[in-house]
Amino acid sequence: MLGPVLLAAARSDSIRRIVSAAPVTRPMVDRFVAGERLDDSMTAVRDLNARGLEVTLDHLGEDITERTEALRNRDAYLDLAAALAGAGLGVRAEMSVKLSAFGQALAGGHDLALANVIPVVEAAAEAGTTVTLDMEDHTTADSTLAILAELRKRFPQTGAVVQSYLFRTEDDCRALAVEGSRVRLVKGAYKEPADVAFQDKREVDKSYVRCLKILMAGDGYPMVGSHDPRMVAIAQELARRYGRKADEFEFQMLYGIRAAEQARLVAEGHRMRVYIPYGTDWYGYFMRRLAERPANLAFFLRALATRG
Repeated sequence: MLGPVLLAAARSDSIRRIVSAAPVTRPMVDRFVAGERLDDSMTAVRDLNARGLEVTLDHLGEDITERTEALRNRDAYLDLAAALAGAGLGVRAEMSVKLSAFGQALAGGHDLALANVIPVVEAAAEAGTTVTLDMEDHTTADSTLAILAELRKRFPQTGAVVQSYLFRTEDDCRALAVEGSRVRLVKGAYKEPADVAFQDKREVDKSYVRCLKILMAGDGYPMVGSHDPRMVAIAQELARRYGRKADEFEFQMLYGIRAAEQARLVAEGHRMRVYIPYGTDWYGYFMRRLAERPANLAFFLRALATRG
């Protein structure tokens, strides 16, 4: 019941001020966010790479209202690409972008987001890495996939994200499971209406498995975004069933969640990529993580009450 409330709170400026000012918030944020500066994210990359983990980096900043903010987010990713190139980390570190951070929700947002993301994808290619387009709420799906198609004409390695809680996702998986396509499958972390998305967790899980079968059977490169032990085991079984080698798919998990499981998968010879967010605009991301994991929420609320 609290999940939808928290997802709504992620858009509330008044709740943002309360949570941001609470002394207990910072230690919790530090668990899920690598830091506020580019240097912080690079430190996290080196640490995880040293442990056999690959990464994808997300500069937080999707809640924008001005075109100047979209340009700042574009420039932050250009700085990230330059840092990866300079450190020679492009081979094991890629980038994830939310097109809303590039202006997708503003007037003329589709063209604006495309114009802003093109130089980022170009810079990523020059740095020896690539970009994956994160999926946001269902209203952005068509625009995001259209931008993906445009980018893949020049940069076929550009990745997509699909969410199993949306009714449309099985069809999207069929369209994307083609040679050269990189697809991250997740369950979804936005509040969606009942006419476009499954509301029951069991139905979301069933859809995840159906989508995973399509991706594993297809010609693309599946990226299994899940912390659910059952989904991880199913992915391993499906990879065996469809004859996929260890370098023909990968697992992805969030920074600060299930680190022991990440290490276990690496020890078993799997590719394991950690999603590293960084930046000052951490509030919305933090609230979505609390909404996903009741244990984290309970801990945070207890600490908040105690400090209060």
